[in-house]
Amino acid sequence: MQYFHQNNNSKDLIIFFAGWGCDTNQFTNLHDNKDVLILYNYQDLDLDFDFSQYANIYIIAYSAGVFIASIFADTIPNIRQKVALCGNPYLFDEKLGISKANIRVFENITLDNYLDFRRKYMVFSDEEYKKYNQLESLRTIESCAAELSALEKMYQNQKDKINPKFDKAIVAENDLIFDLKAQKTFYKDKLQIIKNAKHHIFFHFNSFEDILK
Repeated sequence: MQYFHQNNNSKDLIIFFAGWGCDTNQFTNLHDNKDVLILYNYQDLDLDFDFSQYANIYIIAYSAGVFIASIFADTIPNIRQKVALCGNPYLFDEKLGISKANIRVFENITLDNYLDFRRKYMVFSDEEYKKYNQLESLRTIESCAAELSALEKMYQNQKDKINPKFDKAIVAENDLIFDLKAQKTFYKDKLQIIKNAKHHIFFHFNSFEDILK
């Protein structure tokens, strides 16, 4: 995996497990006082980072990153809170995670249709669509396809290691990628629903710290 470390000289660290196809550019509208570590591009789980310097660590996991956090976070010390965003630890489970129909949609994204995909699945309004395109991921379609294939293999090999416990979950009311009813079933009273939102809900927050509140 790749990472970006934002050092704000804090003793607290927010680890953000980004979603499939993401990079750091998509979250530059969020501004924090705590240190932030953004993880993305899960073609492997290799990470060389010293967590021992932090007294308090907070996990925020988004979309496919919820699965990665569920198998990776237990190796991280001093975790105080775990929050899931628009995702489920059982990523490729037909009932709880992403349907096979949606996986086919991801597999068929091309340079000719990726803007249509963004508008339909990622953002709620034309205003959000404009902002999203200004903060778009700079990764290639080939990189995203390789990551999707790696995630599917990783899920099959490591789904028995999933720790499904999160302290809170936030989902979008209009999400077309993860089914809202399934999310309600899985997270129960831990669930918070953001109205007038699709899968990319980050325009509803000013910082990662806002998500933890």
